[in-house]
Parts: sequence; structure tokens; C-alpha cells
Amino acid sequence: MGITLYPAVDIRDGRAVRLTQGAADAETVYDVDPVAAATRFADDGTTWLHVVDLDAAFTGEPRNRHLIEAIVAATDVRVQASGGVRTIDDVEASLGYGAERVVVGTMALTDPDFVREVLDRVGPRLAIGLDARGDVLQARGWTEEAGDLWEAIDTFSAMGVPRFVYTDVARDGMLAGPNLEMLAKVADATDAAVTASGGVSSLDDIAALADLHERVDAVIVGKALYAQEFTLAQALDVAAGTAS
Repeated sequence: MGITLYPAVDIRDGRAVRLTQGAADAETVYDVDPVAAATRFADDGTTWLHVVDLDAAFTGEPRNRHLIEAIVAATDVRVQASGGVRTIDDVEASLGYGAERVVVGTMALTDPDFVREVLDRVGPRLAIGLDARGDVLQARGWTEEAGDLWEAIDTFSAMGVPRFVYTDVARDGMLAGPNLEMLAKVADATDAAVTASGGVSSLDDIAALADLHERVDAVIVGKALYAQEFTLAQALDVAAGTAS
């Protein structure tokens, strides 16, 4: 069926990094310059980027907003911005510097009324981040438990949320393969589109996601690209169903 691929650019202390299972103390620095990393992905053919302000996710302070703005300015691709989006001002700032979509995580889980307000303001440009260990949601940079996954899906689907970004925290950064079973269950539980995140380690993983479910229509790939398990060009071909 094909699937849209989003290379991930996670920013912490002004650098492009990857975390293992979201742990702040399990960091690998892959590129000093996030803008350069994003530009390489754009030059290699991506049409989307998933850009995360990890400092904002952990502390609530958007320290890297200027770098995300620079990524938007330097690339001719659409940017999905995530990390520490906790106020309407954060949402509007993200869209104001050119992000195409904003992912709300912690605030959605702790204050569902905030989601209604954001939907009223930006509608289809909102996605809700569902980061989970099993059935338990994680918030504030994956440092706190935040309720039941399935109850949240029911609540936000009833509100009309257009997209969920589902991350299996246990798989993130582990190169252990995505949790296909849970992704299918998430997609079955909603009419919204679902973006898969966490664990992609091979081109076969991308192919499996592309054929998994009609509502799983996008995948975020991070560590596998940085670790050179495959090239972005190869991944894009598999995602599009054009690989030979």
C-alpha cells in the first residue's frame, strides 16, 4: 500500500542525538549540527521530517526552537514538530516558524481539554503522541506514567483527532523491530491515521509496516538511519513500494 517515511532529527543541547528507550542518560550523539543532518535527509529525497526538541520534552522549556526554525528554512520539506508542546503559544509558535504539523504528547494526556482547544485552532495540523510501555502511557519525556492507552485512544478519537503517533517506548532506539501487533491494535481502535514510531531496524520492517493496516500510513525512522543500517534512498523506495 505504501507508507510515508519521516527521518527523525532529535535535538538536545543543540545537537542531533538519539536516545535508547527514551532515557535521558542513554544518549548517542550522531551529528553536532541538526540543521546539517536535516539538510542531508532533504537532499536524499525525503518529503517529511520528524523534528523533536528533547530539551523541551524533558524540561518544558523550548530551548531548540531556533534550530527547528532553521531546519524549516534550510529544507524544502514538511516538518512535523514535537517535544514539549504544552501551551497554545507553543502550538502557534511551531506553526508560525513553518512546521506543517505539531505533535502534542504530555499536555494531551494530562489535560484532554487542551486537545479540544488545539483542534479548534489548527484542526488537521494536530497529531497526538501516544508513547506507551505496554498499555500504560508515558509523559514528560517518558519519565511519568499517564494513564491507559486504550482509554486515551477512545477519548481523542471521539474528539476527532486526525492522527496519532504511536511509539512503543520499549522498542525505541533498540533496533529490535516495530511492535506490529500493538500497531495493528491501535489502528483497529480508531478511525484516525496512525504513524508508527520505535524499533525500525531494517528495510523488511518498513515493508511490513507498509502492508500492516490501511490506517498505519507513516513511519518515523531514526537510529537505523544514523547507524547506517540502510540508506534513506533505500528506505524511501521500500516505503513507496518501488524497491526492486
